[in-house]
Amino acid sequence: MSRFAELKEGLSYTLREEGLYFAVDKTKRVIREQWGGFTQRFFHEEKPDNSFFDVIFINGCDYSVPHPIRYRIDHQREQLQAAGIFTGFANAWDVTDDLLRHGRVFVIFRCPLTDTISQFIRKAKALNKRVIYDIDDLVIDTSYTDLIPYVAAMKPEDKALYDDGVRRMGETLKLCDAAITTTEDLAAELRRYVPRVYVNRNTASELMLRYSDIAVRRRDVLPKLDPSRIDRHEHKQYQNACAREARRKQGEVRIGYFSGSITHNADFDLVLEALVRVLQDRSQVKLVIVGDLDLPEALVPFSDRIIATPFCEWKRLPMLIADCDINIAPLGDSIFNRAKSENKWVEASLVKVPTVASNVGAFKTMIDDGVTGLLCDNVPDAWYQTLVSLVDDSDKRLQIASAASSFCRKNCTTVGSCQNIAHIIQQEMTPNLAMFFPSLKTSGGVLVALKHLAMLQDAGVDVLLVNTDDTTAWKTFEGHEFPVLNRRVPSGKMDDCQFRGTIDKGVATLWDTLDFLERYPRMKKKYYFVQNFETDFYLPGDALKLDANATYVAPDDVTYVTISRWCEGWLKSDFNRVVRFAPNGIDLASFPHVRRDFSSGKIRILIEGDCDSEYKNVDESFFITNTLDPEKYEIWYMSYTATTKPFYRIDRNLGSVPHSEIADVYRQCHILLKTSILESFSYPPLEMMATGGYVVAVPNGGNAEFLENEVNCLLYKQGDYRAGVEAIERIVDDADLRERLYKGGVDTAKDRDWHVLKKQIIALYE
Repeated sequence: MSRFAELKEGLSYTLREEGLYFAVDKTKRVIREQWGGFTQRFFHEEKPDNSFFDVIFINGCDYSVPHPIRYRIDHQREQLQAAGIFTGFANAWDVTDDLLRHGRVFVIFRCPLTDTISQFIRKAKALNKRVIYDIDDLVIDTSYTDLIPYVAAMKPEDKALYDDGVRRMGETLKLCDAAITTTEDLAAELRRYVPRVYVNRNTASELMLRYSDIAVRRRDVLPKLDPSRIDRHEHKQYQNACAREARRKQGEVRIGYFSGSITHNADFDLVLEALVRVLQDRSQVKLVIVGDLDLPEALVPFSDRIIATPFCEWKRLPMLIADCDINIAPLGDSIFNRAKSENKWVEASLVKVPTVASNVGAFKTMIDDGVTGLLCDNVPDAWYQTLVSLVDDSDKRLQIASAASSFCRKNCTTVGSCQNIAHIIQQEMTPNLAMFFPSLKTSGGVLVALKHLAMLQDAGVDVLLVNTDDTTAWKTFEGHEFPVLNRRVPSGKMDDCQFRGTIDKGVATLWDTLDFLERYPRMKKKYYFVQNFETDFYLPGDALKLDANATYVAPDDVTYVTISRWCEGWLKSDFNRVVRFAPNGIDLASFPHVRRDFSSGKIRILIEGDCDSEYKNVDESFFITNTLDPEKYEIWYMSYTATTKPFYRIDRNLGSVPHSEIADVYRQCHILLKTSILESFSYPPLEMMATGGYVVAVPNGGNAEFLENEVNCLLYKQGDYRAGVEAIERIVDDADLRERLYKGGVDTAKDRDWHVLKKQIIALYE
C-alpha cells in the first residue's frame, strides 16, 4: 500500500469510527507532520551542523516497511533518551564521512553493504569509534532466508535481487564491532558473524502506550459512562463502544490475527484447521484478520463471520486489537522463525487482550504459559483445545489479559527497559577525549597539543577537537586525522550549544576555553593544559588579563597538566595547584641531524618569533645581528606573521613556514639566535639542536629545563647585546666548542624523543 493510500484509508477509518471532529483533527496533524517535517529538514540542512551525540542511528531499511524502523530505531532512541543518552539519526543513503564528526557510537540498522558504508565503517574504526549492527531478522545470509516459503516461491529475477540484498546485509554485519538484536535465538546465530552480540528486545514506545490507553478507555470505560457526561466530540466513539459492548453481552467472541506481512501466510496455515473447527463449533465466534493475508479457501464458508482490514498504520492497531477478545500468534518452528520477536503478544497485552502463541522462540521465552498468555504446540488439536478454552471462559480471558498487561507495562516499554540498552552502549563505547582550542592555526602550542592527541588516538581514545570557528571540519597531523566541531557558543552561554553527547574527558588549552568545560553539563572529567602564563599576554588595564589569571584558581574538579617545569613551578607556588607534568618532546625522525660546514661561505643565522609579541623580544635579536659583518653573516627571519620592522637587516624573510618544512630551514642555518624572555616551552632551540645546529639564547622559564650553558648551547643575559655577539663569534671560531655543543645538543634531543615520552604523555590524561 502506498503512503497516500495508507493515509487515505486511515482517515476514512477515523471518520467512520471516531466522527468528523477527529477526522478533521487528524487531517490537520498529518499535514503538519508531513509538510512541517519536510520544512524542518530542509532548513536544518541549510544551517551549519555542529551537533554532537553519544549514539547516531543509521537506517538502511526502506520506508515501504516502516515497522522495523520504528521498533529498532525510534523506540531504541527513546529508550536511550530515557536513560540520559543522547542520539542522532541519519539514513544510510545520506551518509558521508562527515557524520563521524558528530557521534561516538554508530548503530547501523538493516543496511546492505555499499562502498560508502564500507569506507564509513573502516574510518570509524580508525578514529576509535564503535560501529554496531542492529538486525531484527535473519536476513543476513541466504541459508536462512531460503527457508521462508514466500521467498522460495519468488520469481528467479526477484529472488536474485532479494538474495543480493541479504548477502550485502551480512557483509555489513561482519565489518561491525558488535551487534544488537531482538531475541536470544537470533543472537546465537549472529555470533557466527560478529564477536559480540547483545539482546535488546523490541519494546513499546510511550506513544504506543498512549494509544493503547485510549483504546482501553474507549472499550472498557466509555460505554459505562452516563450518556449525559459524554463530550460531543466523543459521541461517535461512544456509539461504537456501546455497540461493541452489546455484542459482547450477547456472547460474541472475536479472534484476531494481525499479520505483519505476506510472508506470514505459512504461519496462518498452522492454525487454519483449528480455526475452521472453532468457527464450525462456536457460532458466536468471529475472525478478525488485519494485514496482508491471502484468505484460504477453507474459510470462504465463514466469510460472513470474517472481518478483514488491510495493512494499516500502527496508530490504529491498538484500537483494532482491543476490538478482539483473543489474539493469536502462530509461528512455524524454524531457525528463521525462532529468531522473531514477541511483538504481537506485547501489542495485545497493552490493550488487555490475551494471546495464544506458538510454543516457539521469543514467545516461549517471554510468555509465562497460563499466566501471561497461552502457548501451543503446532498441532491442530492443541490449537483447537486452547482456543475453545478461552472462547468459553471470559474470566480466564480477563485474568490472563490483566497479568500480561501488568507484566508488559513494567518490562516491555521503552522507559521500563531503558537500562538494558544503556548498559550495552556504555559497554561498547570507547573512552573519548575532547580538546578545546581557540584556533587551530599553526603554532607551537597547537602542535604540542596535536602530538598529545595523536598519541592518545594511537592508544585507542576517541579524539575530538573543538574549535571556535568553522574554518575546518577535519584536522590532519602526522598521518592522523581528527574530527573537528565548533562549540558555537561564547563563553558563559550554553543555551544555543548543539552538543548533547557525553564527553569523558575535556581538555582546555588557552584560558578562554576553560569556561566551556566548567559549564557543559555532560563533562565527566576536566583538564586544563597549561603551556604558558597567559596572564602576561595582556597589558595592564586589559580586563582579559584578570579573566586569564582567574583560570589558575579554577574549581578543584579541574586537573592541571603541563609540559613545562616552569609552568609547573608557578602553578604550585603561586596558585597552590596540584599539577601533572610530562616532558615536552620532539619527533626525531622529522629532524635528522647534519654537520654544519663553517669553512666556506657565509654563516647563516636564523631568528625566529613574532616581532609584534613583546615577550618574543625579537628586536634584541636584530640589535645583535645588525652589528655583525654582512659579508660574513647572512640573516634569515622566520615568523608566522611575516611582519618585520624597518631597522631589521634581513637577507631572507621566510614568513610562515609549514611545519613539515621547518626542519629543512634549520638544517640550512648554522646558528639559531633565540632571545625570547617568556616561553612555556621553547621549541626552536630543541629543534635546532636535533638537526645538529647551534643555539645562542637568552635563558627563560621555557628553555631552562633543557638548555645547559657550555654543554649544548651558549646562554647570555638579556640586554647584553655584546655578550650575544661574542657567543656567536665563539661558535664560529672555536671548533672544539662546536664539537662539544653538537654532541650535547644531539644527546639532549634524543632524550626528548616522543617515543621515549609516550607513556608519560598518555598518563597526563588518566
